Amino acid sequence: MKTNAIGLIIKLTGMSFAVIFVLLHIAEAQIKADSGNVYLLSLQQAINISKTNNNLVKAAKSEESASNSDLKDAENNALPSIFAGANYQRYTSLTLYQGLNPVKSMPKYPTSDGADASVSANFNLYAGGRQKALKDEQSGKKNLASVNTQEQTGNVGLQVVAQYLDLVRLNDQRRFIKEQVIRAETRVKNITALYNNQKVTRSDLLRAELTLSAAGLDLEQAENDITIASQKLNILLGLSVSTGVSLLDSAAMPRPVAESLVPLVVEASKAAYAIRKTGEIIKIQDARIKSVKSGSSPSVSLYSAYGINYPNNIFFPPVDQAFSIGFVGFKVQYSISSIYQNKHKTAASRIRLQELQHEQQNISDNVRQEAESLLIKYKEAINRIAVNEKSVEQARVNYKIINAKYFNQLALLTDLLDADNLYQGTRYNLVQAQTGALFIYYKLLYTSGNL
Repeated sequence: MKTNAIGLIIKLTGMSFAVIFVLLHIAEAQIKADSGNVYLLSLQQAINISKTNNNLVKAAKSEESASNSDLKDAENNALPSIFAGANYQRYTSLTLYQGLNPVKSMPKYPTSDGADASVSANFNLYAGGRQKALKDEQSGKKNLASVNTQEQTGNVGLQVVAQYLDLVRLNDQRRFIKEQVIRAETRVKNITALYNNQKVTRSDLLRAELTLSAAGLDLEQAENDITIASQKLNILLGLSVSTGVSLLDSAAMPRPVAESLVPLVVEASKAAYAIRKTGEIIKIQDARIKSVKSGSSPSVSLYSAYGINYPNNIFFPPVDQAFSIGFVGFKVQYSISSIYQNKHKTAASRIRLQELQHEQQNISDNVRQEAESLLIKYKEAINRIAVNEKSVEQARVNYKIINAKYFNQLALLTDLLDADNLYQGTRYNLVQAQTGALFIYYKLLYTSGNL
């Protein structure tokens, strides 16, 4: 009994060391992956990275920040305008002339020095709503910049989706071609044996070798396409071209049910980026109309000033002394010419507002139609996937049958190669249908303003 216990302890200790050994190797592999700048990304992770690192997104965010500063500047215009100033003068002697001849020279009375310092303030009390119109216009520009940022982010995200899915398709294509190369190599080996036994002609062997060479070239092309597509994806993600990106998602990743996308179609006519942008432009134009109309209103302001002056020129004769004085008052102004100058400006601004409203309605109709079209195409893509899945299985069985027939001398090599190409083509078509459906889904998200 004691021996069994000792043996159990030894086994458990050995298992613990084995587990620790495996964990250390996993950690070492992870460190190597991190040091080699290799990213394992799902499609959603790639989209999220692009929304942060892409240079176009950064530029849009910078413009949004600038618009926010413009809005704060417009709000500050409601604060009083305060001015402060000071000056000093040293006068020359006063020369009196009789004709062109100087007759007398004397210092300036009561002193040759002069100085003053003052502080003044002006606060707008009423200007026909001009300040509020300016604030509303800048607020609309800020919101427009925000929508532009969201649109740019969604646009870059859609480009990432297209590039990511293209890489998925190319990776699957490379895998299919590698499998085709293996089949071609096996076929050449078997046909060579048949040729050596004089059961097939040399033309069959040559054609099989040509097919193997063509598959090798296809594999090289697929490798190059993957390299180029990876570089494009890195640029969109804001990564260096040399950074390695490994895809976690495949063409068979989960897809939403078509019926669940109906709310996106309904939402598109209101939440689409183009519609929201037009809405903000309409608000800006409406604020401009109010600003133009305010030019026909009187302005009332409170103003005040206080200063110290030297010498005292208020009294007569002037006195060689400093004095201080201030005042507070109201200022009312009205531009009579605005009655006829602003008439056509206001009319033109209102016409442009109507133009924008018509454009918004047209954009809304087009977006709704595009969203409905994408939903129809998505349903078509889902059906195409189901048909292609069945076609792949049929083509696989067909190739297996023709392959057996050929090596039993019951079919021609042409039939076997056609069956191989058919099997390969159906697999390509399935991957294209799967990635195509996913791209349509993400494009519908973008169209509805949700990407």
